[in-house]
Amino acid sequence: MLCFGGSGVPIVLLHGLMGRARTWRRVAEWLRPYGAVYGLDARGHGNAPRVGPWTTGQFTEDVAAALRTLDAGPAVLIGHSMGGLHAWATAARHPELVRAVVSEDFAPDQRGRTVETWRGYFESWPVPWESLDHVREFFGAAGEYFADCVEERADGFHLVADLADLYVIAAEWGRVDYWSTVDKIRCPLLVLEGEHTAMPPGQQAMLADRVPGAKHLVVPGSAHLPHDEAPEIYRGAIEAFLSQILGR
Repeated sequence: MLCFGGSGVPIVLLHGLMGRARTWRRVAEWLRPYGAVYGLDARGHGNAPRVGPWTTGQFTEDVAAALRTLDAGPAVLIGHSMGGLHAWATAARHPELVRAVVSEDFAPDQRGRTVETWRGYFESWPVPWESLDHVREFFGAAGEYFADCVEERADGFHLVADLADLYVIAAEWGRVDYWSTVDKIRCPLLVLEGEHTAMPPGQQAMLADRVPGAKHLVVPGSAHLPHDEAPEIYRGAIEAFLSQILGR
């Protein structure tokens, strides 16, 4: 668990596929006044163990174990993409550990989608990248995010996570729908959807409709990374949500 600082209510940041805790460093800077901010590396990512099983159930238990280790009361979970799914599942299975959830650009039912759609694109990347600037240039608007997803090795920069593991993780999403998980969420929920999301249309609004009192916001000008692509709007939405649930 990476500690970003702050004190009070635990706020735990859950990254997306191929990310790691440090991808949240820019967000953590302005979250610190609201609580004690942590980032968790999901297994197979960052400094976490490179062992399966690569299932949502296992990732959920990893989050729950980390929250119990903090022993600081129910946490606010803020999850991007895959991390949003892990946040929903933790809130559903371990409600005593979760005070509120923010879900950023993930949809509950992606059945029929396969990793083959992504494989050709991922494997076309010019790995190893020559430098962090090369990474930033290659990914454009998402360059800063991906600069935090790589590590330097003898021949250049590589993803920290192993693509073979990522394919297994994502394959589950093409087989399973998570509406039954969503329907068990009882804590406050904020759903942030990229205006140009590649997620199945309408589902993130439906997600919010199925959780009592939940809120849904489409973040203008963003795609799959609202926290980096539209940071001011993203920050305003989260600060308003936290102020409400924390009584500030």
